[in-house]
Amino acid sequence: MSRRKKTGGGVAKSDPIYRNRLVNMLVNRILKNGKKSLAYGILYRAMEHVKRTTGKNPLSILRQAVREATPNVAVRARRIGGSTYQVPVEVIPAQGKALAVRWLLMASRERSGRDMASNLSYELIDAARNNGSAVRKKGETHKMAEANRAFAHFR
Repeated sequence: MSRRKKTGGGVAKSDPIYRNRLVNMLVNRILKNGKKSLAYGILYRAMEHVKRTTGKNPLSILRQAVREATPNVAVRARRIGGSTYQVPVEVIPAQGKALAVRWLLMASRERSGRDMASNLSYELIDAARNNGSAVRKKGETHKMAEANRAFAHFR
């Protein structure tokens, strides 16, 4: 048995403008090569574009986009008796939110467009409307879990 101390769950800091931890989480995932000010600039430009396009609060659009892209179940590879099974498991909320943020950013990076800020804003708007690449990825994950439901007893 390990005698090391458990790590403190640590509360994520909030960003300076919106005072929201989800925004800070998104900034930390945008981050490349330690350029946090650039990541903040990208996100704030995207939020401004969302506000101009939809006329709604960009923070509520962001929350809605993350909610729509968050998966409930996922599949984990499990090796049993020499063969590997894709076993469906429930996703805890924190992990689901992390997956949603990752998928939103991946989808916005794959979009063809002018710059990251506009691509991110369009992806957030699409996800809030329950379509877009990140929501499609969630659907694929749920479909895969449903197809492998027979292996749920291997959990």
